[in-house]
Amino acid sequence: MEYIAHTKQTLEEHLWGVAELAKIHTEKIGMGNYGELLGLLHDYGKYSAEFQKYITDALKKDDPQFNPDEDEDFEDPAGKKGKIDHSTAGAQFLSCKNGSSDAHKILGQLLSLCLVSHHSGLINCLTTDNNGTWDAYSKRLSKNDNKTHREECAGKIDTHILERINAILADKSFTKPFEEKCRDIVCASPETNPLSTIAQFQLGLLVRFLFSALIDADRQDTADSEKPKTARHRLQGKYMSWSKLIERLENKYKTFETKNRVDEIRKDISMHCLHAAQRQQGLFTLTVPTGGGKTLASLRFALHHAKEHGMDRIIYVIPFTSIIDQNAQVVREILEPKERPEDTGKIVLEHHSNIGADVQSWKEKLLTENWDAPIVFTTMVQLLEALFGAGTRGARRMHQLAKAVIVFDEIQTLPIKCVHLFNNAINFLVNHCGSTVVLCTATQPLLGAVDEKKGTLKLSEENELMPDVGKLFVDLKRVHVHDYRKSSGWTYPEIAALAVDQVETNGSCLVVVNIKKVARLIFEEAKRDGLEIFHLSTGMCPAHRKQALKAIRQRLYDKKPILCISTQLIEAGVDVDFRSVIRMLAGLDSIAQAAGRCNRHGSPEIGNVFVVNPTEEKLDYLKDIAVGIEKSNRVLDDYKSDPSKYDSDRIGPKMLEWYYQNYFYQQKDEMAFKAAAKECGRDDTLLSLLSNNTLALVREDLKMNFLRQSFMTAAKLFKSIDAPTRSVIVKYDKEGKELVGQLCSAFEVEKQYALIKKAQQYSVNLYPHEFEKLKKQNALYSVQAGTEIFYLDNQYYSKITGISL
Repeated sequence: MEYIAHTKQTLEEHLWGVAELAKIHTEKIGMGNYGELLGLLHDYGKYSAEFQKYITDALKKDDPQFNPDEDEDFEDPAGKKGKIDHSTAGAQFLSCKNGSSDAHKILGQLLSLCLVSHHSGLINCLTTDNNGTWDAYSKRLSKNDNKTHREECAGKIDTHILERINAILADKSFTKPFEEKCRDIVCASPETNPLSTIAQFQLGLLVRFLFSALIDADRQDTADSEKPKTARHRLQGKYMSWSKLIERLENKYKTFETKNRVDEIRKDISMHCLHAAQRQQGLFTLTVPTGGGKTLASLRFALHHAKEHGMDRIIYVIPFTSIIDQNAQVVREILEPKERPEDTGKIVLEHHSNIGADVQSWKEKLLTENWDAPIVFTTMVQLLEALFGAGTRGARRMHQLAKAVIVFDEIQTLPIKCVHLFNNAINFLVNHCGSTVVLCTATQPLLGAVDEKKGTLKLSEENELMPDVGKLFVDLKRVHVHDYRKSSGWTYPEIAALAVDQVETNGSCLVVVNIKKVARLIFEEAKRDGLEIFHLSTGMCPAHRKQALKAIRQRLYDKKPILCISTQLIEAGVDVDFRSVIRMLAGLDSIAQAAGRCNRHGSPEIGNVFVVNPTEEKLDYLKDIAVGIEKSNRVLDDYKSDPSKYDSDRIGPKMLEWYYQNYFYQQKDEMAFKAAAKECGRDDTLLSLLSNNTLALVREDLKMNFLRQSFMTAAKLFKSIDAPTRSVIVKYDKEGKELVGQLCSAFEVEKQYALIKKAQQYSVNLYPHEFEKLKKQNALYSVQAGTEIFYLDNQYYSKITGISL
């Protein structure tokens, strides 16, 4: 009998196809046999008569010629999808084949977890709920044969597949790659104990890696069988050579002119990155003051390093969606030049979560699903979702992080609560997956100085790509930071007056504040003086911000008087050059980033940065900023007593290190990602849930389990950002109005890819409370009934300051 897996695919074809792909994915970490085995066993349960009845009835129903009244055996498959268990039988088969050694048993559990989870996301080993803690993994594997059909399937499986499964399991060296990986993991842990927090966390990541390899192979093989024409557009790792991409970048470098001292330093930074590319794979930092040309210098390192070591891809991780398109565009213009239209969309892939990000062209979606491109630009949120998020969509991409050069831009923006999860994941990728990681910033957080037993990065001077960071900061010093704090604080009219005075004295001034409301208040105060004044915040849509920035840059270039009031979004790599900057008190790292917008191109006349403390500022929902302010006050006070201790530089490396020591020490208890009792049955952390899960070991019998992670519970609790935002489209300018009109009249709006893509430039992200407030005021409209795409009433959007509640 020929057994069916999907609409257009036999079960035998599907199992071989998934096995082949999963083997390729897992061979990257030396575990090809495990990937192949997972592929051959994942749909073992589909050999059952119950599943075959369901699939054949589904095929009949899809046939336009079929008449259900003429087939008395027909049962409507509606409602059965996902209800027939075909995932457990393969895991049960495997558990019966486990050898007597501990290695066999533990490896069997790792592989079985992947098999039973391939439609749900990784299940819990131990689960805690209102009824206490129980062994969820063993319960799943002891599921009744009436529901899993293991015995029935054993008599029906295709002979050649069973022979290959048995051959893999019979290999005397079957457990050797696993034993070696376990040994490496335990030896690299601070406590050489396989049950320690770090060792168990790394083993959990190994499970997720194998799981990722399986579900990507399964989803790809299924999709390609259903749409073989689409499958031809997959790149499948067959990318343009690194040599060709290097040639394009190096040709671009030849066109750069050296006009001043800063250009000389940028050139020097880039050359150091080029030479460092020959180093062995590992963990690196690139500590360069803002305006030092980190983006292209790190790309130069990544391309040459990828070629030197035969790496699969380069992944750029950007902190904010607001700057991902500008960074990707810079690289795209170099590596996908206009004179090579055939390369468009095949080299640089963007993946983020702006409005309609899931509504992509089918070609783009094809590559985004599993980051199938040589250079990927994504966000910190997406990367953390791939490592820790719920379900299968994000997890599917995790295996692509192996044999990759991963560049983190502005690493200081990493959420505090994710520090230990992040550190352990980076150590796993670098130590056990053959990846290279580069942490880029002007203000390196102390990720190597946190609790070693919970997860720290092994950072030393050898990790730094620049030979003398201290000298670099001195050479690139373009500003003087003035501590203008006063005991009574500054009122908003006083800050506005200082800004106006700086414009009159120096020609241009930028004011950077912490919250949107304050930006509007200072803007209103300052505009009374009749100056050319601009406002920037995330309350403005990208098209609006781009237009404002274009006008700002032009006035700066023309040396015309200008004042700009902005939220901290301008600190995230925006290339502007003001003569003066006023920074409202924040973390010292933010003050340093703001200083990077002052005298950016190194005029001989030094720029001035003024740090002011407001009399009032509501930071109830911005805990990280509040802590940053508290610690900045402390280190700025320290500086007053002995400036020479900090090389007389308020934003130099020594001062920033002292700031981070204070900042990180205060929040050390937050770094393991706390979880409350109402969320997981007890007060705990995600670090614990994803490692040895000690608080779940309430009974002696539970301690018998080697793997104890609560994978699914942790994944559901994991949120890399606290408040998920909702996007709304605004009718900014003529194009925004026309866009809304087109979306409202479009046929099947979800398929209008070009319109949705354009809508990203005319959308604003709102926090849930902002979204609900506007909804209650009837200020939001759905573009079409039943869609989740909203646009804003025009009365709630200002052409100057953007959205208003």
